[in-house]
Amino acid sequence: MNAQPKASHFVDGAYVEDTAGALIEVMYPATGEVIATLHEATPAVIEAALASAKRAQGAWAAMRPVERGRVLRRAADIIRVRGAELARLETLDTGKPIQETVVADWPSGADALEYFAGLAPTTTGETIPLGRDFVYTIREALGVCVGIGAWNYPSQIACWKSAPALAFGNAMVFKPSEVTPLGALKLAEIFIEAGLPAGLFNVVQGRGAVGGALVTDARVAKVSLTGSVPTGQKVYAAAAAGMRHVTMELGGKSPLIVFDDASLEDAVGAAMLANFYSAGQVCSNGTRVFVQKGIKERFLQRLAERSNAIVMGDPLDEATQMGPLVSKVQLDKVLAYVQGAVAQGARLVCGGAQGPKGGWFVQPTVFADVADGMTLACEEVFGPVMAVLDFESEAEVVARANDTQFGLAAGVFTADLTRAHRVIGALQAGTCWINAYNLTPVESPFGGVKASGVGRENGHAAVQHYTQIKSVYVGLGPVDAPY
Repeated sequence: MNAQPKASHFVDGAYVEDTAGALIEVMYPATGEVIATLHEATPAVIEAALASAKRAQGAWAAMRPVERGRVLRRAADIIRVRGAELARLETLDTGKPIQETVVADWPSGADALEYFAGLAPTTTGETIPLGRDFVYTIREALGVCVGIGAWNYPSQIACWKSAPALAFGNAMVFKPSEVTPLGALKLAEIFIEAGLPAGLFNVVQGRGAVGGALVTDARVAKVSLTGSVPTGQKVYAAAAAGMRHVTMELGGKSPLIVFDDASLEDAVGAAMLANFYSAGQVCSNGTRVFVQKGIKERFLQRLAERSNAIVMGDPLDEATQMGPLVSKVQLDKVLAYVQGAVAQGARLVCGGAQGPKGGWFVQPTVFADVADGMTLACEEVFGPVMAVLDFESEAEVVARANDTQFGLAAGVFTADLTRAHRVIGALQAGTCWINAYNLTPVESPFGGVKASGVGRENGHAAVQHYTQIKSVYVGLGPVDAPY
């Protein structure tokens, strides 16, 4: 099984290789097989990427927004035409089931490109009357942006970051995760085919040192990171040293609250989506499932029945519903959390063991009787491990749900919509759902509060994070000077 790209990097409109960089082996998570070998970006590659981005950005920003939008729209069309081929590449890179990647990953990326293609021409300034004089404002590009991706949604993230950056006249140098480096290279190819001028979207591979070199370069105006809280803290500090704009989309330990009047089947289905989709490797997952005591046992019984029926296996088989974790490192981390939960006294309802042999699989796992202080209720597992907690009253569950450093997402299931809005209003989270979970249309802003990040991706809110305002005072009379 071969997914070898033409070269490791894409710089100034073409593939670039420099074998002096450290080796990166790309492994298929379902078998552990090496399917591609790449090299980290050397200082020469990093310099070429930043220099080409700086050179190309000014002319791109000077184009009419509708012309920039046409390029992004053509890229979206290409992605949709090649959906099956791109989904297969995403499955090889991440281990996600093909039934997910064909509908969720690249399609969401295409949606983002299409959305921002349409938004760019409508993004305007304002006039501020001052009597005789007036002020007008202009929304300008920031310049060169750096995007740093995560391994769980690598191609979607590359699109989510590049779409607003490019639509509003910026250039981007993108560093994917070294675990999943393939999709961003394909996106760079597609952009050139769609008519994007060379240099505006560059892809460089590497680990933390490459990211560090990018975020501290004087030519970089903005850094957008998707990753863990510890990584975000380091990147945020490095970016702040140069007064750079930042968007930080970090981790979470999000609450999903199920009141006893909720539709049981819907709530169980949402809890499974919020913990088992993409083998649980989703930052916004509702991994603390608070269930009101009146329906707790019925909820757990139905949850176990449906979880045990999940089909695990070859991610390229369309019947497979859950694939492996992305790496052996992640497998070991998740299994350690499972063992720790058992040791701390949580009740194992289902799962708890490795899945099919030969890959990095973990069974869909549910723990009940989880206490707030247990490690499983406090730390982000990033695997298919659900913690179910009991609660009695609304005030109690809101206080417990908010008692965390994180604030990425939250969900509420109830038939009482007045209560639903009241509870959502009290929860400290940036992205919330009522009687739904983990739906993230590109029209809606996405991001967190507290340690889960700053800024927003997608929606009209992204305009604020990829442009800056210039105010222009226009004097229409003599200057009134006391000198």
